[in-house]
This record gives sequence, C-alpha cells and structure tokens, in this order.
Amino acid sequence: MDKQYCKVGSVTPITSGNQAISILEYQYQSFMEKASNLEYNNTKLGEFFEQKAQKIKKRLEELI
Repeated sequence: MDKQYCKVGSVTPITSGNQAISILEYQYQSFMEKASNLEYNNTKLGEFFEQKAQKIKKRLEELI
C-alpha cells in the first residue's frame, strides 16, 4: 500500500508585507466581532476569541 498525504489541517504560512497585514487585520476584526457577539458574551468561547484577537493584535504591532 502506498503512502498517502493529507492536506487537511495543513498550515499555510502567512507571507510578510502588505498581504500579511491585511490578512491579520481581517482575522483580528473577525475574532473581535465573535468575542463581542451576545451569544458568546461572558462565556469561555468568548474569552477564547478575545485571546486570539489579542495575539493577532500583538503580531500586527510587530509587523508595523
């Protein structure tokens, strides 16, 4: 039997420059919207989204 390689869950690196900044800005906005959504407000999932947004913001500050 031959080896098979699966792309599910594979990670594509974010390139540097304007493309990376725009992708990170979009992800930051998305996570902040999810964190502030009333459905997730004051829940562990809401806290998770907020933490992800803060990590992305930190990464954005490093790029700028």
